[in-house]
Amino acid sequence: MKDLEKVILTPRTLKKLRFDPAGLIPAIIQDAQTGEVLMLAYMNLASLKKTINEGKTCFWSRSRKEFWVKGMTSGHFQYVKAIYYDCDCDTLLIKVRQVGAACHTNRKSCFYRKIRKES
Repeated sequence: MKDLEKVILTPRTLKKLRFDPAGLIPAIIQDAQTGEVLMLAYMNLASLKKTINEGKTCFWSRSRKEFWVKGMTSGHFQYVKAIYYDCDCDTLLIKVRQVGAACHTNRKSCFYRKIRKES
């Protein structure tokens, strides 16, 4: 947990966060050094607390209905540097030190495809 700056999820902050009706909040994962957006996943309160406590990203899988720690099977962990929330309190931004690829396709970022205008 040496990477994570001291993060405390205070009751005041927790009251502000707006989880959706399913109890989820989107989390944008960004490379702390380069600023590149790596991926988007969802967290519930328990996975957010686990992320804070362990210093590695933990998400809630909407399809499998279970927790998953990024890198647990691939070794491509995301070490949390800082956690922010947006002005509407309904999205998290998590800055990480990414080890290996963030995308399951083995690319650095999940955002590698561009929509192009037809000519």
